[in-house]
Amino acid sequence: MLKKNYHTHTYRCKHATGDVSDYCQTAIAEGLTVLGMSDHSALPDDRWPHIRMDLSELPDYCQAIDDARIQFPQLTILKGMECEFDQQYVSFYQEKLLGELQFDYLIGAVHFVPVDGEWIGAYGGLDNAARLIAYTKYFIDSMRSGLFTFMAHPDLFGNCYLNWDDNTISAARDIFEAAEVLKIPLEINGYGLRKPKISTPLGMRCMYPWPPFWELAAEYDIEVIVNSDAHHPGDITKNTQEAIEIGEKFLLNFANLNFLEIP
Repeated sequence: MLKKNYHTHTYRCKHATGDVSDYCQTAIAEGLTVLGMSDHSALPDDRWPHIRMDLSELPDYCQAIDDARIQFPQLTILKGMECEFDQQYVSFYQEKLLGELQFDYLIGAVHFVPVDGEWIGAYGGLDNAARLIAYTKYFIDSMRSGLFTFMAHPDLFGNCYLNWDDNTISAARDIFEAAEVLKIPLEINGYGLRKPKISTPLGMRCMYPWPPFWELAAEYDIEVIVNSDAHHPGDITKNTQEAIEIGEKFLLNFANLNFLEIP
């Protein structure tokens, strides 16, 4: 049973519901000991505003977490963000979030990919080999930044790249090789199990987690982490047992992030 969830959103990202206290109440009721809040990061230029908090909401987000720590002392509440990597944001992440605001951790995630001078959405936009290569490179660049405690849903490309083929195998191997060298855990994401299944030439399947991706992970010395990626308070542990079972099926090593809980 999942006791710790490090991937949790609030209403501020514009596609979730509930605030920090709502998630804390559910986490306690469901037996969690650690709750990491990790809404989609505010950005200094308010890029991609339709799926993340505005910069002006950052103080309120921090205050909501600080207040919850007082209100729910029985729960370890961590302050985090889910972040897109871009070189121009490095100082903001390092100096503002991790520095001045004392965030406990940042999650790396790729929802947009730079392709030929444009940002392509990872949902629906990674449906050919060239864009899959671009995603893989950008994902690895994000890992190499050294900013992130773990990387979210690395197999997100499965939402629109329908076949498991030489291209996906190459992408997966490149990601695993980088994760092995850089010692960064990869997330088996429960949210993908709650999303509508998609039709592929081989039948219906989840967008992600994609079993052949994680089966291949077993060939590498990497660690994985399971999170619910909760966007509603009731989802705080949803589908995490299924995600854990994917890791167990392929004998993957589960990461220990206890160091985040040390004051």
